[in-house]
Amino acid sequence: MEIATLATICGIAVLLVLSAFFSSSETALTAASRPRLHLLEAKGDKRAKLVNRLRSEQDSMIGTILLGNNLVNILASALATSVLISLFGETGVVYATIAMTLLVLIFGEILPKTYAFRHADQLALTIAPTFLWLVRLLGPVMAAIQYVIRGVQRIFGVKFDGDQEWSATVEELRGAIELHRGRGAMARHERAMLHSILDLADVDVEMVMQHRRDIFMIDASLPTSKIVEDALESPHTRIPLWRDTTDNIVGVMHAKAMLREVHAHTGDLDALDLDKIASPPWFIPESTTLLDQLHAFRRRREHFALVVDEYGTLMGVVTLEDILEEIVGDISDEHDVVPIGVRPQRDGSYLVSGGVTVRDLNRRFGWDLPDQDAATIAGLVIHESKVIPQVGQIFHFHGFRFQIGRRQRNRITSIRMTKIDDISEGAAD
Repeated sequence: MEIATLATICGIAVLLVLSAFFSSSETALTAASRPRLHLLEAKGDKRAKLVNRLRSEQDSMIGTILLGNNLVNILASALATSVLISLFGETGVVYATIAMTLLVLIFGEILPKTYAFRHADQLALTIAPTFLWLVRLLGPVMAAIQYVIRGVQRIFGVKFDGDQEWSATVEELRGAIELHRGRGAMARHERAMLHSILDLADVDVEMVMQHRRDIFMIDASLPTSKIVEDALESPHTRIPLWRDTTDNIVGVMHAKAMLREVHAHTGDLDALDLDKIASPPWFIPESTTLLDQLHAFRRRREHFALVVDEYGTLMGVVTLEDILEEIVGDISDEHDVVPIGVRPQRDGSYLVSGGVTVRDLNRRFGWDLPDQDAATIAGLVIHESKVIPQVGQIFHFHGFRFQIGRRQRNRITSIRMTKIDDISEGAAD
């Protein structure tokens, strides 16, 4: 065998090694744990910093990998073809195609990518300095290629912006949450909590607020002694005060501030200054997201806000506890009135209070009922049926059978829910 042929074979072997390098680099740099690398960078690991830098320039990184991999694979195939043609004539093309396909597939793709996938973090840290040098070396070529790619994308109307990137990140987090190991109620509750945190920016306060019909309010025009008496009988710490009409909230009285004033005016409750006791009401629009409201509570150091619609009509109240309950589930103390809530039945159905929120049901049982158009289960039934149902009326939608149990005026107070297999959307018996 001639020296030139041996040199060519050695060159092919070197090119296969380079092919393995590019293939393993692709897998390692994309599969490496993002949180772990950020933690290492925070601890001062320079190689982790390089990996994160490469991943922040994803277009250049992927382009360099593809460019390098294609160059070495094509060159290796060309050299193998020339060698085998010199040895076997025209049939050498067939031999070269078969041989290089197997060699590239096994040694240039499968083996290096399998290894890289199993040791992604360590391999990414190892190759980062070398690969960053390659990215800089091929920078001008990749800049020209990316210019052409972006031009083609614009022709086809493809746009990539920060919102899409953020959305993809959120979906990645949701996927990681679903992979949370563990079974049973505790694991399901933990997953629900993490999902709820991600949902804070998408849920408005109107979905978690206490409706105005359930708000305990006091008429500010009553005698002061009567106001104090009513406030002491209330289970709430913060009480809205209204005058003339319940839509005209003039202040919010805190029980602790009231008690301090009562102590200072012992024996003369009518001498209390309500204007001094009550704080100015804080009104927020019903479209405020829970995340924005949580930040607002922190900034103002307040835990209580009045929710109004676009016309200024009082819709309800939202507290810091309401937002926390959206994350961790129901928080009950010794002063809370225990609701009927949900009562499982022996036949597999559930007796559900109309005021139970859809999100609480989904969180508790792992259901997937829609909560975009209605906050409570009663609201969901009305929204889907497009009517105010009568007692005993039955509906089927979203995989459940809904039977109206009780109704007070136009309020649905009790519903029997049964999970079914056959769905008849919007059908009523």
